[in-house]
Amino acid sequence: MVDDALQARPWVRIALVAVLVFEMLGWASGYLSQSGYGNSWFDALQKPSFMPPGWLFGVVWPILYAMLGVAVAMIIALPPSPKRTGALTLFGIQMALNFAWSPVFFALHDIELAKYIIIMMVVLSAIAAGQFFRLRPPAGVLMIPYLAWLVFATTLNTVIGTLNPGASQPLFG
Repeated sequence: MVDDALQARPWVRIALVAVLVFEMLGWASGYLSQSGYGNSWFDALQKPSFMPPGWLFGVVWPILYAMLGVAVAMIIALPPSPKRTGALTLFGIQMALNFAWSPVFFALHDIELAKYIIIMMVVLSAIAAGQFFRLRPPAGVLMIPYLAWLVFATTLNTVIGTLNPGASQPLFG
């Protein structure tokens, strides 16, 4: 039965690898930068009243990475074309920014640079989702929860910066 599904949808095999890679890179980014609660610098920051509990991030991110892995696999499985290449390029850039955000925010303590990184992630992810939707609609739809979470995370990043003047340690002066 499972073997039939793998034969019928060539993107399924790609998705298995993509999900695993995204989960591992996401975990590594968070672990190496000591992201979240338990990071003494972050724990000392004033948080907004709408800040979710730490455990929620550990639930949400793996789900989002799995959805992104499936979405990108659906696009990778399409025949090569300039539109496919453009969509995958935008997706790849925003994922690189995604994996850079935790080290910038949690390890380097640069709240402002992290805010600009996440804003760029939102913009590039929205464009990539639109391109994914035009190429294969379910792939674009799978990116909507990620976009919603990024907007929420951007709000958190911005409010934390506002609540903690002087807490940011700018990387570039």
